[in-house]
Amino acid sequence: MTPETSVNGPESAHGADYASIMRRAVELSLNGPAHNANPRVGCVVLDAHGAVIAEGWHRGAGTPHAEVDALSRLSPAQVRGATFVVTLEPCNHTGRTGPCADALIAVGVSRVVFGLSDPGDVEGGGGDKLREAGIEVIAGVCADDVMRVVRDWYDSAALGRTVVTIKWASSFDGRAAANDGTSQWISGVAARERVHQQRSEHDAIAVGTSTVLADNPSLTARLPDGSLYAHQPVPIVFGEREVVGEQLGQHPREALYLRTRDLRSALVELRERGIHSLYVEGGPTLASAFIAAGLADRFFIFLAPVLLGGNRLAVTDIGVSTLSDGIDLLVDSTEALGDDILISARRARASTTSDRKAA
Repeated sequence: MTPETSVNGPESAHGADYASIMRRAVELSLNGPAHNANPRVGCVVLDAHGAVIAEGWHRGAGTPHAEVDALSRLSPAQVRGATFVVTLEPCNHTGRTGPCADALIAVGVSRVVFGLSDPGDVEGGGGDKLREAGIEVIAGVCADDVMRVVRDWYDSAALGRTVVTIKWASSFDGRAAANDGTSQWISGVAARERVHQQRSEHDAIAVGTSTVLADNPSLTARLPDGSLYAHQPVPIVFGEREVVGEQLGQHPREALYLRTRDLRSALVELRERGIHSLYVEGGPTLASAFIAAGLADRFFIFLAPVLLGGNRLAVTDIGVSTLSDGIDLLVDSTEALGDDILISARRARASTTSDRKAA
């Protein structure tokens, strides 16, 4: 399924401002854990007159979903004829809990308003089931607001694998290190602090075996004072060689060592473990492998105002032999961080790529 078109104004002939209520549901969703196998979801219940009679949110995998959490606060008489405003389409599958769509049908609600459709092939379709049961369904209310909360989970569900962010720091001429291998520090303090913030915002962080052997990284997310962020990404080492990172043994999360050449299968497995976002930090061989396999979704590129020359490139072979085969990116933003520049980009859609190349 594709994201709903965002609707930001009142949506009901019955007088309720569903946009305002949906924004409250989004606020409630933020009570749930940011890094979890399940998305953060909030729910607000209205009576027939548009008054709020219950609120709920999802507290993490294995706990009641937001709709069921709100239902638990109501009597059967209150629920009949009520309107449920929920950030994500009620689920349509049985996992650790039953389908929310069935639960709402069983108690006799009259209307369900949601922000985003569930993109999962198995989990989605709750809206259609509700409509077939005679329940009014309004979709797409404040979809953009909801997407900002569940972006990683949503993209992961739509792709059927973990979402991959590629990060590198390089000189203006694209070198990750000088010819003698020295690389600390290409970027400045502000850029390095941003990197640690980005680490804390991802479920996992990945490097290759060469990086472990050369740098002995800790892969923690650290605040400017050296203390740890509350959330620490799971450290993952990709590569066929058997290595053990000394500092990785001190990481708050147990490191995963994945000896595989099949990156796509590895990402599917990681999603099944509840890892929706992966921050690929080093080195050039691993980053290039993800790009070449078509598995790089987002990019954080830190450029330092220095020229190094030589052959220590930030990206190596990505399967491009001619200009027309180049991998197009869409730049979302550029930002000055001290003397450095951060470029945030994502892989272009096929139609955008073909349009540019035809110009």
